[in-house]
Amino acid sequence: MDTSKNRHIFFRTHISQIVQLTDIEFEQVLNYFTFRKYKKHQYITQHGDIGSHEHFVLKGIVKSSYTDLSGKEHILQLAMEEWWFSDINAFNNEQPATLNADCLEDTETYSISFENKEKLCAESRKMEYFFRKKYTTGNIALQKRVLALLSSSASERYNQLLIQYPLLYKRVSKTIIAAYLGVSRETLSRLSNTG
Repeated sequence: MDTSKNRHIFFRTHISQIVQLTDIEFEQVLNYFTFRKYKKHQYITQHGDIGSHEHFVLKGIVKSSYTDLSGKEHILQLAMEEWWFSDINAFNNEQPATLNADCLEDTETYSISFENKEKLCAESRKMEYFFRKKYTTGNIALQKRVLALLSSSASERYNQLLIQYPLLYKRVSKTIIAAYLGVSRETLSRLSNTG
């Protein structure tokens, strides 16, 4: 985003897909968020961090991942413009983060702390409803993703990605796309050559 005005318009447009805010209400909402800028490859959250935030992506792409004991990285989410991300457990239960969130591009976000989100929801029924709707949508998407990983073939997951997120496929490295789909880089090459 080039200016704070553009950021505000983008964010307000996103919110207005669910609730309508007056100018005063929107200004009050903005007071609970912090604008942040990150460089490509910079971590927003790392495993073990305390004080997690919820983030709205204004610009860029963020990878949320978990590294298991053998050192293998599992990508839970690739969040681009107009998506929300957080380490849900760390954010809601004030636990140390289990996920790493790092920027695949230069990234800008609006972030909100758990305390501020609670205050905002107590103050604004509209925003409480907004967050409830976003939480539900996010849970549905996560459930679909888990079920796809459990029951869909690599080819089906690949084709679904192309249909749902064509821009993401063009902006993210094939190595990361392969990890996101739960396939090897070679399998992704084969799928892209036959697709």
